[in-house]
Amino acid sequence: MSSEITPFRIDIPQADLDDLRDRLARTRRARRLPGGDWDRGVPTDHLHRLAEYWRTGYDWRRHEAELNRLPQYTTGIDGQTVHFLHVRSPEPDAVPLVLTHSWPNSVAEFTRIIGPLTDPRAHGSEGPAFHVVAPSLPGFAFSPFPEPPDERPWSIDRVARTWAELMERLGYDRYGAHGNDAGALVTPRLAALFPERVIGAHITAGLGFPTGDPADFEGLTDAEKAELGAMAAVMDFGSGYGPYLAGGPQTLAHAFADSPAFQLAYLVERFREFDRGHGTDKPLEEYLDLDQFLTNATLYWLTGTGGSSSWTYYEGAAGMPVDQAEVPTGVSHGGPPLIRRLAERGNRIVQWSDRASASHMVAMADPEGLVEDVRTFFARLS
Repeated sequence: MSSEITPFRIDIPQADLDDLRDRLARTRRARRLPGGDWDRGVPTDHLHRLAEYWRTGYDWRRHEAELNRLPQYTTGIDGQTVHFLHVRSPEPDAVPLVLTHSWPNSVAEFTRIIGPLTDPRAHGSEGPAFHVVAPSLPGFAFSPFPEPPDERPWSIDRVARTWAELMERLGYDRYGAHGNDAGALVTPRLAALFPERVIGAHITAGLGFPTGDPADFEGLTDAEKAELGAMAAVMDFGSGYGPYLAGGPQTLAHAFADSPAFQLAYLVERFREFDRGHGTDKPLEEYLDLDQFLTNATLYWLTGTGGSSSWTYYEGAAGMPVDQAEVPTGVSHGGPPLIRRLAERGNRIVQWSDRASASHMVAMADPEGLVEDVRTFFARLS
């Protein structure tokens, strides 16, 4: 595995696309179970409507070309091939910025924010501007695990150290970091491990949320305790996917590898489940760009990484973002003041925004708001 930085271009064989369409056409329709439309999981009619659009309406080649307009590379770090986007800004004073994507997502979630971040003048803004580096997390898309796999467990620390090595290899001694979901785990850990390099850690959300620890309620008024309890109740939903991914990921990996309809159903359920926490309870195609969502699903399918991308669960790395007070923190969709008060117990927060997003995948649902928040945060630090 070479440590050289090698240009990369996505070029999926037509036979793989034909196979995807053929499998979708031959999908066996599951019987409907008793209960409400979503009470037992993704409804049969809903899934098959999306699968038919994926088969006949979605144009992978168009989105492949869109991704290929972004300069891409691979390099070997710590036994792992790391794929990454590296889009340099035309602005001479641009700040290097490493973006870490979500789970279950990919670098495709950033396609609407990279242009405004790297070239603000072309998008009607004065900046600041950024040199964007967006790696694919290990085990995701074009950063597949080696075969046979490395038996050393992946951890958030290991990813953060890999990102630090990547940024050093690209010649960036000082840089900012941003992330959502899995990226909001990596970003503060990168800052904590390398405070001399990371100028600021910006995440979308997660800090200060109730964990069930009695310490969460210390120093709060009765009204605040009631508010916090209500928030904890809202967060207490889910289908139990986390324990299953932690305990039996290989079993699900067989279904991910063999059935695109299963991969699609799984992603639809995860997005819907997460987005209910944002107050969104309607089909994702009504609040997200369906093609952008299907680009993510297609990347998982074509690279066979549906199973390996679940390592954050079976390696015990999933959870709320870690606290760190080494470098300044910014939060774009953080929630009300009570949440900020909890977050400030372990973080040096210099910017806290209570922005709204219809989806947990903020870069897809609120790209303009996210770009504005990132710009404002790093402008504070200059």
